[in-house]
Amino acid sequence: MELFAYRCESCGKIMYPRPCVCHNCGARLFGREPLTGRVRLMTHTRVYNLPEGIEQPYLDFGIVEFENGVRVTGQLKLSGEARMGMELWATVGTVRKVQGEETEGFIFIS
Repeated sequence: MELFAYRCESCGKIMYPRPCVCHNCGARLFGREPLTGRVRLMTHTRVYNLPEGIEQPYLDFGIVEFENGVRVTGQLKLSGEARMGMELWATVGTVRKVQGEETEGFIFIS
């Protein structure tokens, strides 16, 4: 699976997720740009109170910024402690399994 940002065909503004109309100019035509590669960690948090069916003591989440300026939220899979400003790699994968159904989303790894 691959996730995309959307570039307005009229003014060039890049947005995620895809809006119905451009926030900048009101146009309705968008081109797709893959959201992969290097990102910079803007902020992060650790969540302990997880929904039923997730068998982990906690999950780490972060807001990152791609090189094109798009900011997204996803799970952090780090080898050490998270530090704001650190460079990570964006991937897409299974972020949750509930009753046998998988949900895919962003995973940021160090």
